[in-house]
Amino acid sequence: MTSTAQERYQKRLNRVLDAVALKVPDRVPVLLINHFLGAKYGNITLKEAYYDPDKWYQANKKMLLELQPDMYQAPWLLINPGEAMNALDFKQIKWPGHGIPEDHSFQFVEGEYMKVEEYDALLDDPSDFAVRVYLPRICGSLEPFKNLPPLKAFLNGYIVFGMTAAFTQPEVIEAFESLVKAGRAYLKYSEKEQAFYKEMAEFPCWGVAAAIAPFDLISDMLRGMRGSMLDMYRNPDKLLEAQEKLYPMVRESAIVNAKINNTPFVFIALHRGADGFMSIEQFEKFYWPFLKKLIIDTIDAGLIPYVFFEGGYNERLEYLKELPKGKIIAQLDTTDIFKAKEVIGDTICIAGNMPVSLLQTGTPEKVKDYTKKLIDEVGRDGGYIMSTRGVLDEADPELVKVWVEFTKEYGVYK
Repeated sequence: MTSTAQERYQKRLNRVLDAVALKVPDRVPVLLINHFLGAKYGNITLKEAYYDPDKWYQANKKMLLELQPDMYQAPWLLINPGEAMNALDFKQIKWPGHGIPEDHSFQFVEGEYMKVEEYDALLDDPSDFAVRVYLPRICGSLEPFKNLPPLKAFLNGYIVFGMTAAFTQPEVIEAFESLVKAGRAYLKYSEKEQAFYKEMAEFPCWGVAAAIAPFDLISDMLRGMRGSMLDMYRNPDKLLEAQEKLYPMVRESAIVNAKINNTPFVFIALHRGADGFMSIEQFEKFYWPFLKKLIIDTIDAGLIPYVFFEGGYNERLEYLKELPKGKIIAQLDTTDIFKAKEVIGDTICIAGNMPVSLLQTGTPEKVKDYTKKLIDEVGRDGGYIMSTRGVLDEADPELVKVWVEFTKEYGVYK
């Protein structure tokens, strides 16, 4: 009897959930960080992925049907439609065909988008700061917003409604029109996205709900790495106060998005907390308390944090033992995964460590050998999900197929 899409979905999901709970599933689950890998299956450029939602849809459909993973990355997780970013004159990202070659992955443009003297403005009214200060700096088309009156003044009711005259300025109207144009482009992609998930309903997906550690939000999006690192020494209280202020937004947006999208997973990619970015003392003071709280609050909401520990966390593994047992996925990048198995293997489900370079330039034999090593040493007794160290953009689809199929063949628990 042919199984239904719902039955196939549930079988795959149960396999992943068993691994998360540190149980022994029927076999080692396969999780893809596919990112832009789908473009190779659709024989399209990355520029087309940003500008043609139909081609991007079909490319990722072909990839999923070919590889049959247990879980995959939402293809739209990091796709901001090119038309939308053009409309906004977006400056925080360079994307294929706009600042970088047509077949090159996007690049984040880090900057000091919030000055150190602006902490008080952020703390006083984050929404007002976002609209009148931050957006004009990262979106050229929204620069006129910096001339708008303080938004919180509307709390004075009818007394201040004369402020609405500021919204009639031609450049402000044009800025709002650019937002509408961007919104329409996003809507076009969103409609394709929802249709894709419906058609590919047999495959569990991660990335439709995501969160960012509070320190990373400030360091990545506002102060830049240089600014945030200096702030740990020169403005530690403001840095902590800002994380405290922004934390409820981070938590609630993650939980709400997970509920809306009917997913049990919340993706949390970590950046500045890795070994080498800050000392252990700084990690304990500025990074770990808010990250730990975010993970636990997500769990308490009935969700599963899927945490990507980018870089190396060899010096921080002991901290992860403070987290609830059998409730999260720890995706490891350059962390010694074999050491991690010994330190946190009885507490946390481990994923990752297949080198993307091996799936790019290796041989089928070498791919199988390392896959076998991971299954034998990290996958023993369950609690392991087969995945890569990073995104599969540059991987050879044929080697990816070898890796996935060998995992399914060899990774069966007897």
